Amino acid sequence: MKPQLSFFYGSFLFCTLAVVAAYFLGGIQGAITVAFLTVLETSLSFDNAVVNATVLNNWNAVWRRRFLLWGLLVAVFGMRLVFPLLIVGVVGDMGPFRALDLALHAPAEYARQISSAHHQIAAFGGAFLMMVFLGFFVDRHKTEHWLAVLERPLTRLGKMEAIEAAFTLALLMLMASLLNAGLRGDFIVAGVWGVVTYILAKGLGALVGGEEGSVTPVIRQGVGGFIYLELLDASFSFDGVVGAFAMTNNLFIITLGLGAGAMFVRSFTLLLVERGTLSTYRYLEHGAFWAIGALAAIMLAGAKYHIPEAVTGMVGATLIALSLGSSILSNKRRDALEAD
Repeated sequence: MKPQLSFFYGSFLFCTLAVVAAYFLGGIQGAITVAFLTVLETSLSFDNAVVNATVLNNWNAVWRRRFLLWGLLVAVFGMRLVFPLLIVGVVGDMGPFRALDLALHAPAEYARQISSAHHQIAAFGGAFLMMVFLGFFVDRHKTEHWLAVLERPLTRLGKMEAIEAAFTLALLMLMASLLNAGLRGDFIVAGVWGVVTYILAKGLGALVGGEEGSVTPVIRQGVGGFIYLELLDASFSFDGVVGAFAMTNNLFIITLGLGAGAMFVRSFTLLLVERGTLSTYRYLEHGAFWAIGALAAIMLAGAKYHIPEAVTGMVGATLIALSLGSSILSNKRRDALEAD
């Protein structure tokens, strides 16, 4: 069996090269910023690694390698470099090359443009992640519960048709009512697209070979599953991309830092899959999905209120740590009963 640290060799190498590159781009401050963004992205997205591992458990080695290789390229360069340029292009009504020119020669204006779209990004990402969260818990076939007092009622709701979409849209409308009138329309439209995108991604996964049931069995290997995981990664990265501009206006330093964080998330994913961690710690998956629900709520609320990234990371880490602790206690009780 491979040593645990060996799963992270590539990530540490990429992070080192990213820090060196950032030093040449922005001096010692640039290098420190990349290191900080790497830690921030990794801590914010650990629940993403757990969910990725949940899906990849059902995939063969070929599709796992495709996701870890091609998915990494999409995550690092697509979501952390190209996607922000597209956002600025849409918001500023300009082409991607004009947005790139803005990032290179007028970074302050570039940061202003992407920050002005924060409410739309929050609505899309928050709605998509809320659907992911509810898709796991609002499932009439679900039999195992961690926080039973909360999860059993959610399971019963699975008998209602499209309850996930109804709940998410209602929450979206509630949050929109708290915003200034000029922002409500864009917020609602972006959120609706988040719901539609989730439905299409999940439907595509079923269309190309999935089965009926909860999120975990539906997302099978193939193009549909690949797209679903990339959209999930994108939703996790939205807040990080926007929040990074509070530390630097340099697009490439942001890409290096968040990209290194994405590398570590992939390493954690591979570790969880190959070590069978999710089957060993039975409630870890539950904790990750509760963390996703918390992140979705924070993103939606973030359109109105400023919520520090540290708070977001702490909430997710706490939920995962509690679920891990519960899993360890459950294993000890099971072993004690078997010993008797």
